[in-house]
Amino acid sequence: MTLTRCARWGLLMLAVAWMLPAVAQPAPAADAMPVNTFIGTQDEGNTFPGASAPFGMIQVSPTGEHYAGWRYSDTRIRGFGHSYLSGAGCWEQGGQLSVLPVTGRIGPGGDFDTAKAESFDHKRYAAEYRHEGEVGHAGYYKVQLTSYGGITAEATALTRAAAERYTFANGTPVGHLLLNVGQANERHAVVGSEVRVLDERSVEGKVVTKSFCGGAQYTTWFRMVFDRPFTAHGIWDDHGGKPGAKVPSQQGEARPHGVWLTFDLRSGNAVTAVSAISKVDADGARANLRAEGMAGGQLLSFDAMRVQAQAAWRRELSSVRIEGGSTDDRTVFYTALYHALLQPLTGSDADGRYRGYDNEIHTAKGWTYYEYFSLWDTYRTQNQLLALLRPERSRDIANSVLKIREQGGWLPRWGYANFETNIMTGDPVTPFLVDLWRFGALKGREREAYAALRENAFGVPPHGIRAQGRAGNPSYLKQGFVQFDRGFVAKGMDIDPHHGASTTLEYSLADSALAVMAKAMGHTQDAQLLARRALNWRTLWDADAVDTGTGLRGFPRPRLLDGSWFAELDGRYDPRAERGFHEGTAWQYQWLVRQDVPGLVAAMGGQPKAAQRLDHFFDYDALLADPATAVRKSWVVGPYSYYSQFRYNPNNEPDLHAPWIYTLIGQPWKTATVLRAAETLFGNAPNGVTGNDDLGTMSAWYLFSALGLYPDTPGSGRFLLHAPRFPRAEIDVGPGRTLRIEAAQARPGERRFVQSVSLGGKAVERVWLDWEQLQGAGTLSFKLGTEPDPQGWGTRSRDLPQPPAGMAP
Repeated sequence: MTLTRCARWGLLMLAVAWMLPAVAQPAPAADAMPVNTFIGTQDEGNTFPGASAPFGMIQVSPTGEHYAGWRYSDTRIRGFGHSYLSGAGCWEQGGQLSVLPVTGRIGPGGDFDTAKAESFDHKRYAAEYRHEGEVGHAGYYKVQLTSYGGITAEATALTRAAAERYTFANGTPVGHLLLNVGQANERHAVVGSEVRVLDERSVEGKVVTKSFCGGAQYTTWFRMVFDRPFTAHGIWDDHGGKPGAKVPSQQGEARPHGVWLTFDLRSGNAVTAVSAISKVDADGARANLRAEGMAGGQLLSFDAMRVQAQAAWRRELSSVRIEGGSTDDRTVFYTALYHALLQPLTGSDADGRYRGYDNEIHTAKGWTYYEYFSLWDTYRTQNQLLALLRPERSRDIANSVLKIREQGGWLPRWGYANFETNIMTGDPVTPFLVDLWRFGALKGREREAYAALRENAFGVPPHGIRAQGRAGNPSYLKQGFVQFDRGFVAKGMDIDPHHGASTTLEYSLADSALAVMAKAMGHTQDAQLLARRALNWRTLWDADAVDTGTGLRGFPRPRLLDGSWFAELDGRYDPRAERGFHEGTAWQYQWLVRQDVPGLVAAMGGQPKAAQRLDHFFDYDALLADPATAVRKSWVVGPYSYYSQFRYNPNNEPDLHAPWIYTLIGQPWKTATVLRAAETLFGNAPNGVTGNDDLGTMSAWYLFSALGLYPDTPGSGRFLLHAPRFPRAEIDVGPGRTLRIEAAQARPGERRFVQSVSLGGKAVERVWLDWEQLQGAGTLSFKLGTEPDPQGWGTRSRDLPQPPAGMAP
């Protein structure tokens, strides 16, 4: 795919920026790790192009008319907000404390008429801009506003503080900054706000928002300090503008509110603002700004912060080094790594304090508290990637999840700020934490973690606790399935019985993971019971269900509370319909039996029939003929094409693992064919992420696909092997330990097939490596060929993983 003009400019600026001095070890050359933050900003990738630190608390990025904050095709910028998520699919995703530089007269009858509150509506005063010269890479963003005489906006960010620099056109005598605290992203409603002008250089306040698919209210405190004094200021509210107002100003829901600051530009046409936020209180925002926005008692300059920000990203990105491929190939890879390392977000302030799920203030001593857990998504890929690349962070992440349970009363599913949203269904926290246990991130906390997971797996949260947990457990524990019941009362937007069939499959997968942990910890009876429950997917298998389009028989099917099969009004059941399944159909969810692939194959009539079904699912013959076209015609109908589909959906999570089912039934060459085709959906352009990136989930999927490793069923500690995309990669898996992946015959974008594998010079016949083997580092070598061998590597049953004891078919 050819580079867009903005991407080409971004790469040019990137090469310059990466030459800034580092504060740690020497890093690879600038062009070795290119990042294009515009990737994913179009076609519902829902990423943001602005500045953030790795796992940063604060982000500075433009806000447009898109619900997630920004879309590349937006024609105007409403402001630069200070809080964003990357790739989430729900609306209401930040944009609080929106700042826009403007010119013109502020006063009665002026360009910003203080007699009319509507003059301060960001939809009205939004600035036009141009993509030419726009820069978006790790730690730095730049754009040229064409309104208001032309203004250059730049942003950079550290973990808890950020800086933005606004450079007005030469000769501009006076410029203003509009700090809008009454409006945020398009669908992120402000419930209430407060702002105070402290002195001629600083402003403080807070913004209360009710967020994320109708979630609870939460508060963001902020402090913003400027590198030069403002000469005038005023506050606007629903009555208009009040010049010189100094008293603290408060406003209620959906009411105009903000501050304008006026700067004399005759001595210099640039204004720098350094800001910090906190979810704890105003003192937290002040402490964060002192800790990261200042040095030696002085405000950090924009360029000084930018040097630190880019050095931080250079350290993060250099932990994975690839060779081969074009500039586009490398940019896609490193941007995926960038997106995967943005979250979860740092939740504890510089002094260690954080706001817990009990709304009380707690302190993380000697560790970092994290928040914003999109577990339904991240348990499948991003969690394992962080454990591989960032073991110390993974330990803190695991501890954070346990703190949520300790302080909030139950384990989370989709934790946003300091509350549970109850978005999505199933039991993602169990595979998430069990994998972290398997990877050593719960060392010393195993008993606590198991107690929390067992409570979740065997019970339902009390009514007074916000979390819904396994709301389908009453039926599941009694009958082996979660009933399909759209009338079931929910605490939030989603609840498990509304999607009983997919929930049953998610529960049984979670049970299989917890069974592994229970057995290892000596809980024999639990392990046996959970292993039996891991086979509950079979309670949904209707051997007589027929897909009329293909004639294939046997699919998962929703059950009603009395145990009867769900049917449409005409008495039929269509496996391509979405009823009973969350964001998918029986076609996508039939493969979510990773813990019992032999049993699934048997239910489908044996290996040849299962392989035939996979071929239908992926439209395999079309992939062989023209992969780039086939994936866009057969798979991706639209960014939210979750329903009424019978093909692979790379835009969504439930069947992300499906390409490796080929490997698990002894046809690994087909996995390689599917992966090379799927990778064409990732490109160096704004539409270069397929579907929502979901806090790095899709990006992590791409990274595993490109590296030649993919996590197998949760709790197993296995990583399935496949043909890598690049001829060489190095992964730092711990202090002084590097895993080298060599595949000399690999050619990005071309199909290659595994002929043999060795680790440390010793042949690997199995189709997987264990976690301990990866951690042992060394050299993993693939010998690839241009033609598949149906009798070659990975085709013998003895080389395929088997279900844990107690889960055999």
